[in-house]
Amino acid sequence: MLKFLLLCTLAVASRAEIAEEEDVLVLKKSNFEEALQAHPNILVEFYAPWCGHCKALAPEYAKAAGMLKAEGSEIRLAKVDATEETELAQEYGVRGYPTIKFFRGGEKESPKEYSAGRQADDIVNWLKKRTGPAVTTLTEVTEAESLIADSEVVVIGFFKDATSAGAKAYEKAAEAIDDIPFALTSSNSVYSKYEVSKDGIILFKKFDEGRNTFDGELTKEKLLAFVKANQLPLVIEFTEQTAPKIFGGDIKSHILMFLPKAASDFQDKMDQFKKAAQGFKGQILFIFIDSDIDDNQRILEFFGLKKEECPAIRLITLEDEMTKYKPEKNVITAESITEFCTLFTEGKLKPHLMSQDIPEDWDKNPVKVLVGKNFEEVAFDSSKNVFVEFYAPWCGHCKQLTPIWEKLGEKYKDSTDTIVAKMDSTANEIEAVKVHSFPTLKFFPAGEDRRVIDYNGERTLEGFTKFLESGGKEGGAPAGDDDNDDLDTEDLEDVDTSDGEDGGDDDGHDEL
Repeated sequence: MLKFLLLCTLAVASRAEIAEEEDVLVLKKSNFEEALQAHPNILVEFYAPWCGHCKALAPEYAKAAGMLKAEGSEIRLAKVDATEETELAQEYGVRGYPTIKFFRGGEKESPKEYSAGRQADDIVNWLKKRTGPAVTTLTEVTEAESLIADSEVVVIGFFKDATSAGAKAYEKAAEAIDDIPFALTSSNSVYSKYEVSKDGIILFKKFDEGRNTFDGELTKEKLLAFVKANQLPLVIEFTEQTAPKIFGGDIKSHILMFLPKAASDFQDKMDQFKKAAQGFKGQILFIFIDSDIDDNQRILEFFGLKKEECPAIRLITLEDEMTKYKPEKNVITAESITEFCTLFTEGKLKPHLMSQDIPEDWDKNPVKVLVGKNFEEVAFDSSKNVFVEFYAPWCGHCKQLTPIWEKLGEKYKDSTDTIVAKMDSTANEIEAVKVHSFPTLKFFPAGEDRRVIDYNGERTLEGFTKFLESGGKEGGAPAGDDDNDDLDTEDLEDVDTSDGEDGGDDDGHDEL
């Protein structure tokens, strides 16, 4: 008995060693497994102290931890400093910050990637959907009132028969959405409270109309479309917290209004933008970006804009390839925006490709300077072999490559058939090449067939030289066959100024 009590005492003392900061458990390799055993449902953030995204998440993450603790929930939130606990970070494949994983049942293997937004409500709702029933049953008016009051968005199904085909389709839809709570009621008092006279589904929200009623044939697919069309505001502001909702949603066509909040006509322009948005719900996401905020300058740069050029409107599609569109007139009225969006939905707009003006001295130095306006003429010159670095001025890896690239240019400056060149891909775009990461190195060999070969070899003078001397065979691959990280819908969300250092596993490329 004495031995048993001693073991219990040691176990309690050991468990007490897990420190907390603002209700968030602080984990290390030494207490990680113990924490998983003590808390079967635990969300773990792998972060870096210098990471801007992690700093922005911290208050919302702590707020979510506090909300769950106040409810008496067994779900806990934890964090790991991945720059200190490198073994843990490597074990769980941490390649960027923050990386958030959900561990269930004390199991170390195959945790679930967190996939919702970065606001406290998003985190709590996602965890509750992961650990509880997809649909909560409401029997009292007070339960419905509390759920609606506590949720930014909530869906309530009104079904007298909870086993009906409609109720089952509703539950199937609820299972497919992680970040919004779903509830079901058969209570007459709840029907009466919300003036519902027959079975139906209502989405309650704390913005715009306040509530939307589902209308039409009740199927899982149509209900999902209804929720996704109404769960976001008509106009959503781009922030660290809203970015996952913007880029993680099913609507891949986004129109952006760049406008300083401090502008005297801000509200008027916002009203015009919102009025236009009403006609494109579920088709185009309307996004407002405060052009005065420093953290948003990279996004302006991505669209070839400067602060002094705002207000401005741009449209982008986030499909396999990002395509940008620019209105002919820089007028912000509901009518002009509606016309622009209508032309887009009808497929009548031409993509907008940015280009700087051709520098007068573009060919004076060993490394030639290409822009959108002279790229075609130089890169596809049938008599030349052209090796191009597509770079971003802020890219750390590009800066490291610069002295080597300049030596390569010097080596071939007197060549009659080989050109070494570079192009700032944040200010210039071309139809023939889609840049997914920085630096991207592509070779355009002489000939009439307009071939493009990706360079995947070592970034050394010797490696580049062998590649050029072999006609693009040593270290090359047909365009599209590289292993670079793709530019996906999260990349605009993750814009930062850390020169590519947010990646835990550096592959030598900075994503936009």
